[in-house]
Amino acid sequence: MKIPVTMILCILISCTGQQGIPEVQGHRGCRGLMPENTVAGFIHAVDLGVHTLELDVVISGDSQVIVSHEPYFSHLISTGVDGTEVTESNEKDFNIYRMTLADIRKIDVGLKPHPKYPLQTKQPAVKPTLGEVIEAVEKHINKNKLDPVRYNIEIKHISQQENDFYPPCPVSADLVYKEVVKWGIRDQSNIQSFDPGCLNEMHKKDKDIVIAFLVENGDPVEKNLQKLDFKPQIYSPYFGFVNEKMVQQCKKLGLKLIPWTINEAADIEKMYNLGVDGVITDYPDKALEIRKSIYAQ
Repeated sequence: MKIPVTMILCILISCTGQQGIPEVQGHRGCRGLMPENTVAGFIHAVDLGVHTLELDVVISGDSQVIVSHEPYFSHLISTGVDGTEVTESNEKDFNIYRMTLADIRKIDVGLKPHPKYPLQTKQPAVKPTLGEVIEAVEKHINKNKLDPVRYNIEIKHISQQENDFYPPCPVSADLVYKEVVKWGIRDQSNIQSFDPGCLNEMHKKDKDIVIAFLVENGDPVEKNLQKLDFKPQIYSPYFGFVNEKMVQQCKKLGLKLIPWTINEAADIEKMYNLGVDGVITDYPDKALEIRKSIYAQ
């Protein structure tokens, strides 16, 4: 019997979890080493050996799915255009939801030194579309015969800023889902968000797509899950809230536990020892090295 290529990919991609070895997710690519949410950063993370690329998406004024953490150009990473400097006081004027893709491409997000990440390799870069990231990464993997990766795509949305910086959840969910299907990565992706509304909308569209619920409070797992209309496959809290009790709660509920964003060596090691299913980190090189020292691979 001939095994479908998609099944082979799924087996390869999920083998880390089957062996009980936590996956390593490169946060915004590998923010500690390369400009965040850029094509070059994602490709570098792939070359390091990450299992999953974590990235954020917002929607532009012309309905493009843009890879960006903020719905505007942060002054921390953006170089101004036409003599206009991007500053902390005016950064929200560079509102991606009011800009076209052509406008977005005029602003560099790879050259400005980041005060929190001095190890970043600086190079010219623009905010890419989700499709551009997928195309570049898959082409790089195929060309170099590398292991396939998963995509952890976060839909950014703040209810209080809806229609100012974000479209309504149904619009975001629809646009993101169409891109995931268009580029053939549905089975190697999960959708995550802090906003239950966006996750509920995504689940309505596809009840089998993998979903991660991002959490930034220390409430019991069961209490947070009540905000959703369904049970997700992954629970992703801030790592500072993770303890043995939470690990056991997630196991009892059949949830994978993948906390964010863990950068210090001692914290990464602690998460591994607690038995999490994965770590999201700005320094995947560090997390991979520590994992290698703990687990027989």
